[in-house]
Amino acid sequence: MAGLKGTLRRTRWRFGLVASSVAALLAGVGLINAGAAHAAAGCRVVYSAPSEWPGGFTANVDLTNLGDPLDGWQLTWTFPSGQRVTQAWNATVTSSGDDVTARNVGYNAALGTNQSVSFGFNGSWSGSNTAPTTFALNGVTCTGSVDTTPPPTTPPPPTTPPPADDPMAYVAAMQPGWNLGNTFDAIGADETAWGNPRVTEAQLDAIRAQGFNSIRIPVTWSNHHGPAPSYTIDAAWLNRVKEVVGWALDDGFYVMINLHHDSWQWINEMPTNRTTVLDRYNALWTQIAAAFRDHSPKLHFESVNEPQFANSSGDAQNAQLLHELNVNFHRIVRASGGNNATRMLVLPTLHTSSEQARINELTTTINQLDDRNLIATVHFYGYWPFSVNVAGGTRFDATTQQDLIDAFDRAHNAFVTRGIPVVIGEYGLLGFDRHTGTIQQGEKLKFFEFLGHYVRAKQLTTQLWDNGQHFDRVAFQWRDPELWGQIRSSWTTRSGTASSDQVYVPRTGSITAKSLTLNLNGTTFSGLRQGTTDLTQGTDYTISGNQLTLTASALTRLVGDRSYGVNASLQARFSAGVPWRIDVITYDTPVLSNATGSTSAFAIPTQFRGDQLATMEARYADGSNAGPHDWTSFKEFDVAFAPDYPADRITLTETFFGEVRDGAPVTLTFHFWSGAQVTYTVTRSGSNVTGVTG
Repeated sequence: MAGLKGTLRRTRWRFGLVASSVAALLAGVGLINAGAAHAAAGCRVVYSAPSEWPGGFTANVDLTNLGDPLDGWQLTWTFPSGQRVTQAWNATVTSSGDDVTARNVGYNAALGTNQSVSFGFNGSWSGSNTAPTTFALNGVTCTGSVDTTPPPTTPPPPTTPPPADDPMAYVAAMQPGWNLGNTFDAIGADETAWGNPRVTEAQLDAIRAQGFNSIRIPVTWSNHHGPAPSYTIDAAWLNRVKEVVGWALDDGFYVMINLHHDSWQWINEMPTNRTTVLDRYNALWTQIAAAFRDHSPKLHFESVNEPQFANSSGDAQNAQLLHELNVNFHRIVRASGGNNATRMLVLPTLHTSSEQARINELTTTINQLDDRNLIATVHFYGYWPFSVNVAGGTRFDATTQQDLIDAFDRAHNAFVTRGIPVVIGEYGLLGFDRHTGTIQQGEKLKFFEFLGHYVRAKQLTTQLWDNGQHFDRVAFQWRDPELWGQIRSSWTTRSGTASSDQVYVPRTGSITAKSLTLNLNGTTFSGLRQGTTDLTQGTDYTISGNQLTLTASALTRLVGDRSYGVNASLQARFSAGVPWRIDVITYDTPVLSNATGSTSAFAIPTQFRGDQLATMEARYADGSNAGPHDWTSFKEFDVAFAPDYPADRITLTETFFGEVRDGAPVTLTFHFWSGAQVTYTVTRSGSNVTGVTG
């Protein structure tokens, strides 16, 4: 799978409480630096309680620093009605009676001017649940203005330097991490070549404010250096990389840079052009090492991204060539002196695969180098059928989960148990390269919830791959806030989920009770809500073990006039983590219509009638599989077919017809999330296509 993923990745660039539910509170004075007599300071706090149930509630706190940059913060308040915090995320929250203190965690200590940080907690209450109205930042009561009065208390200490002589602690401090993808790794004239905006300090500030503690900055050098024998790096390009690295270090990030797409542009030619490739590789790392030799120890180098070799004789030669690259990289950086003499260096497996053989090969290299300051790296994009939605891999099922467990266990057992830290330098789902809807929302959320849990259990550090599809680098907002909420929560705690985030109710006929299986994940079920209204256990829903059942009467009320689509959204709440959304959907079996078209443009008119497409099978009349990936009847979502809900159609792609026999009818079976299945027949005749129902 790793080799295939590497090939696929080359195309990545295409793409109150009771009294007050919300109390917006003006903020006051922030932290001043030691030795600064009159630092400008100020902040704004917004306290909200989006959910409440008998005896419990969830609160969110958004803190914006209006003054000078902070390097460590604590926010204090007093509960007016005797509430208590029971569990928190993205902050360390302690209490003494009614007095509460929330302190930064490692990854969100730095808070620049006009930057925000958010944290949340679950709490308990009895009697009344009045929102607090007075907050203090670093010991100073919030006043709503920026002033220069020094705080009366000693500020928290600044962020500590990277742990000395403790590689495991160094990499633990990097968690969580983020990739500045499709930027300096872009193949083209500059960092905007693949559609992302030019990097700014504000972008990095915004990412830091999300809670990320490390940033991987992939860099492709292929088009930015001169010819042999010196391979001199373009000064403007090197200076631009240094500028952005400097901004990131100033923000408090741990920073990684590398040779990125060079891996498949020219390094892969090493089996047949060893001397030229090695000369070029050595020349680049000699220059990069010299340029960054005196940078902060929080900067670390990765020898090469996803190393791969073309036309080699097999695994043995691949292993030897990668060993040679890693050893040369290590020798060059260490010999360059300065901070490079002890700088943390990141070494990948072949293809950054977590397969045991690849891990064994890297173990051999690390053993031979005998250097404490080394980090092993692999990448993880999930079980391939699930990651791209092919071969029926529509769910985060036992197979998909075990694939994740096995990958992280291998990395942990080989390296972490021996004191060698591991960075999952990229993680995500390959289908995200097209768009995040390739994998159904609830199944996607379960994947990220479990991944966040398991990397914590195995002491691995993760760096989210983001080529611009997740964090909007202009608006500074997450394109899928629900996904982001799950990822952020998983850094510190588990969340409850369920077998589905959808309950389908037919458009006509009687309405019956519907059940979902809860995945408690170590939490306890707290209740079910719609907006700000608690549903009533026993009347609206029942709980039996891990079975949540919505009653027929509740569903009848929730669907209202039974118009197609989502009629209500509920939140299953648990003792920890984020709530689980459950959409109540009215549907009828979708209706497809006859159509004609071409192999380059064929669309099936479709009345979705509230339903959503999960996958598609394709078979010839004799039962054999048709279309791409003919080892399975289930075709790849967004590659062979794609739903277009606004246009009421399902499109079949040129890629699909490119592997369909001329004149041979193909029976398509469309599987919908309601459980409905609809068949359709297409026949290709040259470049023409006809489609009929049934």
